Order: sequence, then structure tokens, then C-alpha cells
Amino acid sequence: MNLYTQKDANIRRTWLLMTVFLVLVIALGWVIGYILQSPSILYFAVILAVAMNLVAYWNSDKIALAMSGARPIGHNDNQNLYHIIENLCITAGLPMPKVYVIGSPQINAFATGRDPKHAAIAVTEGALAKLNKNELEGVIAHELSHIGNRDILVSTVIVVLAGIIAIMADWALRVSFFGGGRSRDSDNNSGGALILIIGLVVAVLAPLASTLIRLAVSRKREYLADASGVLLTRYPEGLAGALEKIRDDDNQLRTATNATAHLFISSPFKGKQKTGWLVSLFNTHPPIEERIRILRGMRI
Repeated sequence: MNLYTQKDANIRRTWLLMTVFLVLVIALGWVIGYILQSPSILYFAVILAVAMNLVAYWNSDKIALAMSGARPIGHNDNQNLYHIIENLCITAGLPMPKVYVIGSPQINAFATGRDPKHAAIAVTEGALAKLNKNELEGVIAHELSHIGNRDILVSTVIVVLAGIIAIMADWALRVSFFGGGRSRDSDNNSGGALILIIGLVVAVLAPLASTLIRLAVSRKREYLADASGVLLTRYPEGLAGALEKIRDDDNQLRTATNATAHLFISSPFKGKQKTGWLVSLFNTHPPIEERIRILRGMRI
């Protein structure tokens, strides 16, 4: 399988996972509606999912940038950074995104936006100070690949859906414990107990499933952006060297949150990464060592 077929396969998997999210929302709406004998709750769940997707589509970039403490800069503020982004945009056939800087000594960066015409790239002060030109080009090419592949929009929508599922799961848990019209009016105690069990199982497993799906999508996106970025620079060692410096950087990004961590090129939570098969399922990014190994095995 070459890079292009892998890209197509990953995109198909991503949309499949988003469909699973919507199914989870509908399932939770059905459980709550069934317990409370209110079919309208299911309709509300579907409408809520669509409405939140629209909010995420139009405002995802503003939300991510504000939460990260990023400030906009102009061409004269950092001409070197601007020239790197402009040259790579020409190579990628992308419009120039807005440029932001995050006031942190940690080496990191992320891209956001609903489409290539409404995109932004944020780079930390640490990345600008500690990466050489080839390494910075590798990082920027990685982020531009996220923009070109529409990864950021997909990731943001999935985050919103995961939040909806968490809220609805809490509702399902509450109505399962306190009961609804069907459980109170039914003379069949075993039927009421079965509904309670179903509600509890769905309420507990749905947030876990949504978290695993969200993080799985994020990890797949990083591998794909690494490969796509190398196609822009034609120099895998640039990004590999940047990832090595990111790996060895112990500085903290104080504005990082669990909601935005998956957007960055590498996890901003330094010193908190853990190993192990089960723990790795909850990591926002694939292992840096694996990414470096793949990059240095590429032949461009």
C-alpha cells in the first residue's frame, strides 16, 4: 500500500468513525426516551448533534486559538516564519493561512480552521527559537497537511460529538437510577430491571467508546500528516529532527487542555506520557519514536 492509497483508506475510516459517533448519540437518545416514555428525546438528540456540528464548523478555529492563548502576528513580526509558510503553501497549492504565535518555551504547533480558505497555524515561541530552518519547515509542512486533508475540521467535530455523548450518558445514568414513566407504570419488575441495566451499560460504555474513537482518529491523522508533510519538503529528516527535539523538550505548555491537546503536533502534556498497551489506547498521539522510525525509513 502506497502513501496515496493509505491516505484514502484513513479518510474512509475517519468518516466511518464519525458515523459511529452519530449512532452512539442516537442510541443514547433512544435509551433516555424509552425510559422516560418520550420519543421526542430521540429527535432532540439528533437535532442537538447536527446543531453542535454546525457550531463546530463555523467557530472551531476561534475556540482552539483562544483556548491556547495564541496571538496573531503579521509579516513584519516574523518574516522568516512567513516566508517558510508562503513557500510551502505554494508547493501544496494552499492559500496562505493566518499565523499565530503561542507564548510558550515548549516546542509545539497546531493548525485549525474549517477549510483551507479559513485556516490558521499556531507555533510556539519555543519552536521558533529551538528549531532550525529544515526542522521548522518539517513542522509547518505537517500542519499544512492537516489543513489540506481537512483533518482539523474532522477532529473538532468529533470532539464536539464526544462532548454531547458525555452529557447524554450522564442523563441516561441519572434516569436509569431514578427511573422514568415506563419503569414506574410497568407491573413487570424484571422488565424494569432490564431497562435499568441497559441504561447503565450504555451510560458507562458510550463515553469510553467515544473517547477511544476520538483518540484513534487523532493518531491516524498524525501518521498521515507526517507522510503528507514529507511530500511537501522532500526531506524526511527535517520533521524527524524536529520530533526528536520535541521528545527531549521538558517545557510545559500551560494553556494546553484535554480538549485541544490532540490538535498539536505532539502531546503538550510533558512528563505525563505513560506506556503499556491499555494506557496507549488513551494517548492523544502515536509514539514519537515510531513516527521518527517511519520518517527515517521513507525514500523520497
